[in-house]
Amino acid sequence: MLTLYGIPNCDTVKKARDWLDANRVAYAFHNFKTDGIDEVHLKIWCAKLGWEKVLNWASTTFKALPDADKHNLNQEDAIALMIEQPSMIKRPVFEKDDILIVGFKPDLIDPKTLR
Repeated sequence: MLTLYGIPNCDTVKKARDWLDANRVAYAFHNFKTDGIDEVHLKIWCAKLGWEKVLNWASTTFKALPDADKHNLNQEDAIALMIEQPSMIKRPVFEKDDILIVGFKPDLIDPKTLR
C-alpha cells in the first residue's frame, strides 16, 4: 500500500490527498508532526533522490535557521535537521515498494502506478 508522508495542514499535502481520493488510490497517511520521521527513512530517501531534493529549501522553518546552519550543508547535517524538524522535508512524499516521489505535480504522476 502507498504511504503518503506530510503535514495535514499543508496545502500541497491537502491537494495530494484530494487527488489520491479522486483517483481512488488507497493510502496510509504518515503525519510528520505527530509521528516524526526516522533516520533510516531519510537515509533511504536521500540515497535514492539526493538530500538536496528531500530538504525543503523554501520552508519557513528552513529559512528561519541561523545562517551558520544553512551554509555548507551536507547530507548528514541535512538529515539531522529534518529529523529534528520534519517540516523541513519537502512535501508530500509518496512511497510504495520501489516508488518514491517527493513533491506533488499531478500531471507527472500516473495514479495506476500508485494503486
